[in-house]
Amino acid sequence: MREAWELVTTGPPDAGRSVLLLPGGANAARSFDLVMADPRLSGVRLMATTLPGMAGAPVSEDVSIPALSRRAGEIAEEHGCDVVAGFSHGATVALDMVLSGHFQGPVVLLGISLTTEDEAAFFRGTVRASQKVGSWPMAALLRLLPLMARTAKTPQPHKRDLIEDLKQNRARDSVQACVAYLDYIAADRNFAADLAACGNPVWVVHAEKGDGDLTDAERATLHAAPNVTLVTIPGSVFLLPDEAPQETAAAIASALSQAS
Repeated sequence: MREAWELVTTGPPDAGRSVLLLPGGANAARSFDLVMADPRLSGVRLMATTLPGMAGAPVSEDVSIPALSRRAGEIAEEHGCDVVAGFSHGATVALDMVLSGHFQGPVVLLGISLTTEDEAAFFRGTVRASQKVGSWPMAALLRLLPLMARTAKTPQPHKRDLIEDLKQNRARDSVQACVAYLDYIAADRNFAADLAACGNPVWVVHAEKGDGDLTDAERATLHAAPNVTLVTIPGSVFLLPDEAPQETAAAIASALSQAS
């Protein structure tokens, strides 16, 4: 049986720098494989972990964002991580790690949604419908994901791994994790202002289209914050670690340069 918080690790064990990588919803640790192979991060210890309830990883604990944040913070401390980078759902975990004090260093937030408005309406509707009528709407969505991944702009060997990981998702586990995620970003809280005030060096990375977005007010708040770097990747990108690994690695390398 698979273990929760399984790790995929590259780089020398005695590396001077290390990074914790948190995948997006429905994705596994190896969604960061192309990022981990980027020359910009050579010599860096890179650890990617599959979050509970994602890509078949067991749900053996509380999957609320604060609970995931605490555990991810423990992993980062255990391995002496200098930077945390997360995509989508994983970015929200990284966000909470910073705002709750579970992590003190630079963070890279890839394709993050800071409010419900930032998330796709179809996804929100599927999750909330699954709360009311059972997990079958989520099951239908999960069956579509591997088909959608076939169009991803990523090398074929990596695409095969991505599709295989997506097929491992279980609807009931996904509903549990996604409800907790949507509840977190629906809170009456200004996450953009909180990031601007946190003091940690923060990189917020989005594509022009495809991976979610920020509201105009959020973007203005983050743009004015001296500790926040906004990065916009041209074109349409849905899976940043898979389809834009070079740009992702560049943001992580920049964050590493600011680590104390």
